[in-house]
Amino acid sequence: MRYLFAALLLLVTALSQGKEVAFTFDDAPRKATGYFDGPTRAKTLLQVLETHEIPQVAFFANTSNLTGERLERLRRYGDAGHIIANHSHTHPNFNTQELQAYIDDVNEADQILRDFPTFKPWFRFPFLREGNTAAKRNGMRKFLDEHGYINAYITLNNYDWYIESLFQEAVAEGKRVDLDRLRRFYLDVMIAGIEYYDQMAIQHIGRSPKHILLMHEMDISALFVGDLADALRNRGWSIISPEEAYTDDIASYRTPSVLKYNAGRIGEIAYDKGQKTDLWHETLNEGYLRARFTAEVLTPETAPAGSRVKTPRAE
Repeated sequence: MRYLFAALLLLVTALSQGKEVAFTFDDAPRKATGYFDGPTRAKTLLQVLETHEIPQVAFFANTSNLTGERLERLRRYGDAGHIIANHSHTHPNFNTQELQAYIDDVNEADQILRDFPTFKPWFRFPFLREGNTAAKRNGMRKFLDEHGYINAYITLNNYDWYIESLFQEAVAEGKRVDLDRLRRFYLDVMIAGIEYYDQMAIQHIGRSPKHILLMHEMDISALFVGDLADALRNRGWSIISPEEAYTDDIASYRTPSVLKYNAGRIGEIAYDKGQKTDLWHETLNEGYLRARFTAEVLTPETAPAGSRVKTPRAE
């Protein structure tokens, strides 16, 4: 009996130390005129999410170009059971816009997105910028509260959008891109950032919270998000729904600080607890990423012409 109790204690301890993360995608539906077209991106991403048993993610949508194929793409995500949420109408920079204009932009998106059956009143601030003055910050908090919205914060920050831009730049220029190398590069960068912010959380709140990973609706996400899920699971992580993630106690945290730039909820907490530097991991640096992309992803010119990336299209 003593040994059984010890084994159960070890199991409970292991489970209590498990790491959890939800996947979310900003800027949906993003421009798709490079490696994938829009229908192919949506088809690929939805297939990967299903195959890798990621039952629900959240797509934070901008609505200013939500017509035609882009509208159909967002509907496909919702029809597959994924959450559709508000990322503003025009993706404005709150640091350079007045409060009322910003609220009007969010309201315009709200009126469009509420027609989606899987819509949730969640708002994610574009650029993660929540107000560079106390008046603007407090004004948006009041607006969200009064309209039943939650601040859909993130805890795990990264520059996946810049990796995408490097990839699409290489494709447009006809450069040789080795997709296996790109996958390894992407996974290494993403996991390094995830582990960095998780350790920051453990340092400042004493535990690994239910994390929310920021990604973007784009081609490298469709290509590699399944590999990312597998890699995280191999490291002891569980993939949870965004709804579950936003039940964590840090969801109610409101920084007293006015932050012109925001590294995410863990960065806010770290800043308020006295960490004023290193709130952005080294992988959130464009020069760093370009140098590594060039060295690790682009195939040397001596490679055979057959290694040149071909652009797929939906059938």
